Amino acid sequence: MRRDYLLRSLMFVPSHNRKLMESASRQNADVLLLDIEDSVQPLSNKKIARAMILEYLESGKFKGKTLFPRVNDRESGELLNDVLDLTVDGIEGFMYPKAKTGEDVYFFDKLLEIIEYQKGIEIGTFKIIPLIETSAAVLNVQDICKASARVIAIAYGSEDFITDLEGNHDIAHDSLQVPRAIIAMGARANDVIPIDTVHVRVHDLEDLEVNLKNSVNLGFEGMLVLNPKELPLVHQYYSPTDQDVLDAREMLTLAEEAANNGEGVAIKGGKFIGPPMIKAAKKILLKDLLIKSK
Repeated sequence: MRRDYLLRSLMFVPSHNRKLMESASRQNADVLLLDIEDSVQPLSNKKIARAMILEYLESGKFKGKTLFPRVNDRESGELLNDVLDLTVDGIEGFMYPKAKTGEDVYFFDKLLEIIEYQKGIEIGTFKIIPLIETSAAVLNVQDICKASARVIAIAYGSEDFITDLEGNHDIAHDSLQVPRAIIAMGARANDVIPIDTVHVRVHDLEDLEVNLKNSVNLGFEGMLVLNPKELPLVHQYYSPTDQDVLDAREMLTLAEEAANNGEGVAIKGGKFIGPPMIKAAKKILLKDLLIKSK
């Protein structure tokens, strides 16, 4: 089921800002993270943000969009208001911030379960994307992934992480490498999709491209996005090329022919087509299918 989600780009949208909500409704981000948390200040604007999300849902402006509001954290006093208002048709799930342990995610899972039960909604309808943004969260990443069957992905929040670590976000992003690798491995070990951190220098597309190459090498499947201008590059790097798709199809055809002929392995370009290559080819074709059906 988790592989049925296309999560190349997850774009934050301050949900109290009508201009930005209007712009977001016209963007082709795979997921809109309708923010009610950090970018929505002061506190009075959070009620406005919830109301505006409902308004845009009811108007049909978000029709066909995959929506994951970023709710407020467990200690904010606003979390219950967020989920009571927004557990409605058109919302796929929620980004859950400041998840430090698996217990935090389990708590949120049970809160959603109670609300689903009270509203007569099928239990498990709303999915969760925990945001990994503290040192504790990085060290507990596997527990967070395992805490709920609702967890389809985890996302790295580097700026809060660096603040919590009392470190520095250097120009080369070297200080982010270790946590990025841990998050990607923790997610993949638990069949959860890893989503990379935002690129904070949104106007530096050259630096974004360097980051994307690194991100793909680390195993990430998508990225948090702050600005629509980043979307073309983000989609390019997290999508298979036409050649990737052709090669994947050929691999599967050769492997099937070898099996039908009673041969142990197939060979392509002088290389054996083993089980890992077949598995990778199937993932490429599934992603290509999801992109084309979007």
